[in-house]
Amino acid sequence: MRRASLFCLFGITTMMHAEVIGPAPFGKTADGTPVEAYVLKNKGGMSVHVITYGATVTQINVPDQAGKFANVVLGFDDLAGYQSDANQYFGCTTGRVANRTAKGKFTVDGKEYSLAVNNGPNHLHGGVKRSLDKVVWRAEAVSLDDGGAVKFTYVSPDGEEGYPGELKISVLYTLIPANALRISYEATTNQKTPVNLTNHSYFNLAGAGSPTVLDHVLTLNAGRYSPTDETLIPTGKLEPVAGTPLDFKQPTRIGERIEKLVKTPFLGYDHNFAINQEKPGELTLAAKVSEPTTGRTLTVHTDQPGVQVYSGNFLKGQKGAGGKMYPQRSALCLETQNYPNAVNLPGFPSPLLEPGKVYSHVCIYTFGVGK
Repeated sequence: MRRASLFCLFGITTMMHAEVIGPAPFGKTADGTPVEAYVLKNKGGMSVHVITYGATVTQINVPDQAGKFANVVLGFDDLAGYQSDANQYFGCTTGRVANRTAKGKFTVDGKEYSLAVNNGPNHLHGGVKRSLDKVVWRAEAVSLDDGGAVKFTYVSPDGEEGYPGELKISVLYTLIPANALRISYEATTNQKTPVNLTNHSYFNLAGAGSPTVLDHVLTLNAGRYSPTDETLIPTGKLEPVAGTPLDFKQPTRIGERIEKLVKTPFLGYDHNFAINQEKPGELTLAAKVSEPTTGRTLTVHTDQPGVQVYSGNFLKGQKGAGGKMYPQRSALCLETQNYPNAVNLPGFPSPLLEPGKVYSHVCIYTFGVGK
């Protein structure tokens, strides 16, 4: 990696394939910490907007089949929105440990650790006050061989939100050719600790604020999923999707079978799927989504073993960017990650990171048009 050094003028850094615009002010947090915004933009006009609060994606603007651009992720116009109760992890970097941890407890080398219980009886998405989505990261524009990027870094101190060890984290957002956003995560620690990072963007390919995501067509490269208890904690088993409402091996309208799940604890789709990987850690197709009216498509690749599919069941009609409303099930999350509660389930891939080792995770969101 080399720092952006080709050309910098009026806050615009020119890259081989993309330019990075910024930093620009994006307000101050409640405690007075300044937040900055950056824009990644390629020659085709696609743009990705990110802010240092939560290392958050605030916009992704891509064309439809007629060449019309629209923002396809949920977000807010200002920092106050991101710090409000209306923000349900929109676009943020989630962790230290994304998803649910049973009863907010885990044990490492015989010592039990306790985390905030913020989702029924369980811990969710890293905690309450100092989870990664609620802190201000450092950022810098960087230039890579295949695109322009913004690198976010944060040092989570030992004991933050109850997690052991000082964790040094970087998240690199790169706009690469073919209208693809690559998210690369790395982390190191000075003490054994669980790590499971992801991005929590909510997608609607018809445009953020469109009333439903249920007409999107979803395909998953996953033949198994992780069944859970009534609090959505996995049992530790993987079971076939065949014959269930979770079978998306073939292109299927998201709303086609969702009613079978509405009266369950899931309220819709909120499931971890085991991606069909030939080799663990290999970059693999996870999902493809298409939207019939605009022709926009989204393809997801990752090196992680799982993808959490969430159909926006708890969206509540809050007002977002441009005054648009975000009703229930008006967006879809595709969160690439390790399996939920893996720290407490020996049969799942271990999320424990040891000193001297590097946690890494790559997710690529590629946007196009077609079927």
